[in-house]
Amino acid sequence: MIDHDHRPWTFLTSHARVLMIISQNPNIRVRDTAAIAGLTERSTQRIVADLESADYLRRERIGRRNHYTIRTRETLRHPHEQDVEIGLLLELFSKAPSGAPDNNVHR
Repeated sequence: MIDHDHRPWTFLTSHARVLMIISQNPNIRVRDTAAIAGLTERSTQRIVADLESADYLRRERIGRRNHYTIRTRETLRHPHEQDVEIGLLLELFSKAPSGAPDNNVHR
């Protein structure tokens, strides 16, 4: 029986979801990322800032848009997963076919 009184939870955090969305479109706007993730624009901006400060993500301004580069060799933060590279998580949830050469960044 499903309990509809409780808010449903998901396995992936909002940070993981935002990172995966950006990995699929490195030129995506924060507004569009928020819409896809089901988050507010403000919370998405905070998540992007968190990911940048943790060195998972780099932002470069190109004209009026941002371009994001994901540092796929950075590892997860929790002590039990600190040996797992973020690129493995992205590959696991990627809709793109695997087999692309690994060059330490995901553009």
